[in-house]
Amino acid sequence: MKKVYLDNSATSFPKAPNVSKSICNYIESIGGNVGRGTYQSSYTAGHVVYETRELLCQLFNFNKPLNVVFTMNITVSLNILLKGFLKQNDHVIVSSMEHNAIMRPLTSLLKEGITFDKVQCDVHGRLNPFDIEKYIKPNTKLIVMTHASNVCGTILPIEEVGKICKRHGIHFILDSAQSAGVLPIDFNKLNLSALAFTGHKGLLGPQGVGGFIIKDDFVNKVTPLIEGGTGSLSESEVQPDYMPDKFESGTLNIPNIFGLNASLKFIKSIGIDAIHEKEMELTKHFIEGIKNIDGIRLCGLDSIEGRTAAISLDFTNHDNSEVAFMLDKEFGIMTRVGLHCAPSAHKTLKTFPKGTVRFSPGYFTSMEDINYTIDSIYKVIKML
Repeated sequence: MKKVYLDNSATSFPKAPNVSKSICNYIESIGGNVGRGTYQSSYTAGHVVYETRELLCQLFNFNKPLNVVFTMNITVSLNILLKGFLKQNDHVIVSSMEHNAIMRPLTSLLKEGITFDKVQCDVHGRLNPFDIEKYIKPNTKLIVMTHASNVCGTILPIEEVGKICKRHGIHFILDSAQSAGVLPIDFNKLNLSALAFTGHKGLLGPQGVGGFIIKDDFVNKVTPLIEGGTGSLSESEVQPDYMPDKFESGTLNIPNIFGLNASLKFIKSIGIDAIHEKEMELTKHFIEGIKNIDGIRLCGLDSIEGRTAAISLDFTNHDNSEVAFMLDKEFGIMTRVGLHCAPSAHKTLKTFPKGTVRFSPGYFTSMEDINYTIDSIYKVIKML
């Protein structure tokens, strides 16, 4: 049976060339820890880790590699930033399209006296940036927002949001889970205080490594969530306050940073624009192929303008879970069905609590895969 992987919004597959080789090279030939050894393999590992910080700076137009912090994933990054910055009586603004990586920490912080407001997006997931100003209060300290919806792919107007933040002196944190490696992101142009990223989605790297980039004037306002050994200032039992050690306690996931290093070099060689162009070509063909099928509602935008390649379908005459199961069982097509860890987004799209079947092609998806998927959807509907 043919296998078609269409769950790249969850994690990309296959990974970029040389990712697995780079991981194996570290494990089999290097093995040394960073900042914990005075021997060559430790220095080699340290060089690659620092080079990876530099590659991330190049990708996001940032100029301070030591302010690139590695974590386990973007959820950890957002928790560090939100829980380390926000204090009692602070107010936060989010959109109604946010993932639970933002909504669950903020909801948890309600018991600490922190409040938040959601700016309502329209039924296609679009945000009117002018609506944000209605929610700004004297104690509004932060806007935190996804760049693009993980449910339907709609891109939010983050450049305009950044201008609003600058005008009102509000910090801005960007969740780039669905955009890093897929859309151009300019840290400075967007007026960001911090950018959270993960390696295993659009960056085409392995699971288990992510991080955040943080501006100097924001570093001192964020308290570390985890403290411990850093390989530096070992004579003191107080956490270092310099970067990146302030936020990098414990051993880093060095094998997967090696893998991320390889994927970032691949992205640099191909170019963000070329990656996005190919994904949009696939998305356009898919949308055109399914839009006339009876019993299917395309959730979100019906064109490739203002979106990424995350495509959500609601099979109105059938159970979405059954459709996803049949696509996998009978045709080898792998999708993601349900609420995608984003109940607020589904409420906005009017797909809660049923959810959707999400098809998310990636750079390595072929047009043949898309044609096969469209044909398989027709067949599944007839079978059901």
